[in-house]
Amino acid sequence: MYENIELAVKQVAKGKDKAWVKEQVHHYLDLVEMAHAADKRPDEISGGMKQRVGIARALALKPKVLLMDEPFGALDALTRAKLQDALMAIQAELNNTVIMITHDVDEAVLLSDKIVMMTNGPAATIGEVLDIDLERPRNRVAMADNLQYQKYRQAVLTFLYEKQAKNELSATAEISKQQDAKKSA
Repeated sequence: MYENIELAVKQVAKGKDKAWVKEQVHHYLDLVEMAHAADKRPDEISGGMKQRVGIARALALKPKVLLMDEPFGALDALTRAKLQDALMAIQAELNNTVIMITHDVDEAVLLSDKIVMMTNGPAATIGEVLDIDLERPRNRVAMADNLQYQKYRQAVLTFLYEKQAKNELSATAEISKQQDAKKSA
């Protein structure tokens, strides 16, 4: 795992010595709680551990824009929460843009400044955009009692369960109407 992250660190190491590279690799391994597996090969670790190493490698590149597709999906709840917190801290440090695809409502509200909710289906489009105006840094425990957090969470759930369901019913009715018109013709 060490070499996997070292490759990324070396990409941003311009002029830095070996000690700096080693320190950075260990920093990112620590962030994703994988220091204990630094010497393991990919075939010796679980899928969730591989996912954490991938996150560390991506973060080590210090990208201006980071695209993450369900990055915490294969992780247990505690590791997921710790990595979400680490991601918020790193994003604040790097001041970069993170675009994350997630199906987790709480994750979206906690981590986002803007949530783009998509309609369902292969021809999905943007359904609604919700700007999240919560102070940073965010504390997940404090957010649980934050009324504004709860309102944003409710807005996402309303879109998913009420507005999206209505749109699906309308689309189904329209398809049915078109099929009936074809049969009549």
